[in-house]
Amino acid sequence: MNTYQAAKQHALRMLGALFLAILFVIVVERFWGHSSIAFAIAIVGLVAMNTPMLRLNCKTCGKNLFFRGIFVVPWPNRICGKCGTDLTQANP
Repeated sequence: MNTYQAAKQHALRMLGALFLAILFVIVVERFWGHSSIAFAIAIVGLVAMNTPMLRLNCKTCGKNLFFRGIFVVPWPNRICGKCGTDLTQANP
């Protein structure tokens, strides 16, 4: 699996985790009323699920695939913004 495919799988996994977190908060609010604790649990869960993102870096220069300057975006780069490596190709 190349770097881009791993990053793409992570992005899709995070989309599913976001859906489950929203569903969790809605269910808690529906059955037990408004709860900041449910929201906090959802946020902590999303942060924990997102930690593998920090290891998804360009194999050539080490730039993270999800960062565009100082901003983090939800979809990875296909081509490294720093060195121009095509990240869709097989890893060396």
